[in-house]
Amino acid sequence: ALPVWKDFVVDERLEKVIDLGLENNRDLRVAALNVERARALYGVQRSELFPTVAAAAQNAAQHTPETLSATGRSSTGHQYTAQLAMSSYEIDFFGRVRNLNEQALQNYLASDDARRSAKSTLIGQIAMTWLTYGADVEQLKLQRETLASQEESFRLVEESFRLGAVSQLDYEQARTTVAAARASIAAYQRAVAVDRNALQLLVGAPIPEELLPTGIELASTLKVALPEGMPSEVLLNRPDVQQAERSLRAANASIGVARAAFFPSVSLSLGGGTGSLHLSDLFGGNSGMWSFTPNVALPIFTGGRNLANLEAARVDERIAATNYEKAIQTAFREVADALATEGTIEGELKSREEYADAAGKAYEISNSRYQHGAAAYTEVLDAQRAKVSAEQVLITTQLARASSLVTLYKVLGGGALEEPAKQGID
Repeated sequence: ALPVWKDFVVDERLEKVIDLGLENNRDLRVAALNVERARALYGVQRSELFPTVAAAAQNAAQHTPETLSATGRSSTGHQYTAQLAMSSYEIDFFGRVRNLNEQALQNYLASDDARRSAKSTLIGQIAMTWLTYGADVEQLKLQRETLASQEESFRLVEESFRLGAVSQLDYEQARTTVAAARASIAAYQRAVAVDRNALQLLVGAPIPEELLPTGIELASTLKVALPEGMPSEVLLNRPDVQQAERSLRAANASIGVARAAFFPSVSLSLGGGTGSLHLSDLFGGNSGMWSFTPNVALPIFTGGRNLANLEAARVDERIAATNYEKAIQTAFREVADALATEGTIEGELKSREEYADAAGKAYEISNSRYQHGAAAYTEVLDAQRAKVSAEQVLITTQLARASSLVTLYKVLGGGALEEPAKQGID
């Protein structure tokens, strides 16, 4: 089984950054509020399964003027009532209320799946951005080291040029490498700043400096242990797939609602209490009163509205079924891509390390040959460019190695796993 994210992430700094994001990210907060709203709406719909009973008391006063009074005198009459009443309770013979309740329930569950999906996505995005920030910091270090080395080389070439020991071409070529290194430093300084801004936006709060990576982090997460045989049930546990399934069930329930509109609607109103012309006699003997009002409504002509609603509900179900199929296909594709990366990235990383090591040694040899007059400065520049390029690609591959684990964990639905409730100690 996949571990919960706190067991998957082993770097304490990254864990704290993700905790900050789960607490402060606005998109995740909206997703959680949507769940609360859907839960409340489900409660409203569920209440229709039960009758509504209310207590009511009434004082009806009527004034009769002299001109209308049989006695020739004006008078004021009162009628007092107190009763319990059940207002218009629908007897659900044809499943309209039950299907509305099922629809609300599935919408609520789908909103919770959407929240878990947003949580999984957020965890993955924070981890990837955190790793990218570290990789760009590493690239910035490399460019600064390269600039220091090239400035030293340029100083030696410049001195040799003044003495006439090297050509102006060598001097200008050395000067271009220094300028290029300075430009690269500016570019990676910008990249580091952009990465930090993106990370703070995801987290939704300022990030303490001590929680940021100081370079590429290859051991920030555990390797993902794949379930044996990789059964399809693993993908069905992904929150986006579950959300699509809930939406399909809600659409199916809406067909039941639309179909029930073709049948009679039966509702009851009941009331019981006491009534009197005098308040003192309201609860006396022989003051009881009751009412029973059944109501049956049979649709005869609706101008095609019921048929249109039923057809729309059926189309909505087909749309939901298509979205469900697409969610499953997307899940399989994402897992296949992640497995393809995971199956090849180790070999690529090893080759990049060997290439970077060979390029570094080639640069040392060419530089030594140049200093002993056995090679042209162009050979040194070519070797230096190859060395820097190899080290840049190595950092990029190291980032891909670390990111691959995060991606595989996410596409398997790991980020959506809820942490088990903490058990109290007896």
